[in-house]
Amino acid sequence: MASKRLRKIIFTIALLAFFCLFIKWNFSGICILCPKKGEVISFKRDSGNFLELPHMDCSKNPPFLVILVTSSYTQSKERMAIRETWGKLKWIFNRLIVTCFLLGTTLKHDNQIDINVENVKYGDIIQKDFIDSYYNLTLKTMMGIEWVHKFCTQSSFVMKTDSDVFVNTYYLTELLLQKNRNTRFFTGFLKLNEHPIRHILSKWRVSKEEYPGNTYPPFCSGTGYVFSTDVASQVYNISENVQFLKLEDVFIGLCLAELNIKLEELHSKQTFFPERLKFSPCRFKKIVTSHFVKPHELRIYWNALERSMDEKCPGS
Repeated sequence: MASKRLRKIIFTIALLAFFCLFIKWNFSGICILCPKKGEVISFKRDSGNFLELPHMDCSKNPPFLVILVTSSYTQSKERMAIRETWGKLKWIFNRLIVTCFLLGTTLKHDNQIDINVENVKYGDIIQKDFIDSYYNLTLKTMMGIEWVHKFCTQSSFVMKTDSDVFVNTYYLTELLLQKNRNTRFFTGFLKLNEHPIRHILSKWRVSKEEYPGNTYPPFCSGTGYVFSTDVASQVYNISENVQFLKLEDVFIGLCLAELNIKLEELHSKQTFFPERLKFSPCRFKKIVTSHFVKPHELRIYWNALERSMDEKCPGS
């Protein structure tokens, strides 16, 4: 009898755990624009109001590169690590590099006050009044693109990346200068033949209602992609004609397909890595991104990279 009751308890716990995982993976946050069955939704430009803007005037001091980092209220440690490493306001090869953080809102008033205070201090936050959740990442990315379109068209390039990514701004700037392309340019880790994931438990699941096609158009991994600033305005202007998709990198790919903008490699060798790489100064000198880097690791890697800038590496 006791054994039967124990099995019942274990079964109930397992069922609850499965249900919690299902909720976490499929409903982690509010998806403002996710369609209901049979419904087709297009992205709406100018959705929401800007609550926070960075303290910079691109018309007076045009950046060469604006880096937009998706972040959230809970990631203050990640933001500080980036500000102290690759996200520092700096000049590289006599070109200005600036970094801004993209945030949505939380339901707690105290959290918003903290964000206000943080932006008063650092002046690098872009925020609109939509709920901050994984499924609103497209809104967050498009908010950054809208800001570039409205306030920073004087820049040359824009990068979108995430708060757990290492970015070698030195090598990126060097490669962009070598590439010498300033219009209709888009690069990153190219994904050229990706299929929608339909599995109900997947975090990246996309239903037939959301995207009926069997193959996505070419897009770049959302962990890090770079484009000429004219593309920001073109994507912003075309976005209302594109069906909304909660996967921001795929949505941008849909916009690029509408604009007939082709993806390009930045270098003959791979430089964007959507996975985690084992660190060594010589290896990281010749990459642009590495994913899944923690704040304390970011500081260690960046300091080691800067210390080794003048050192020769094997084969260099």
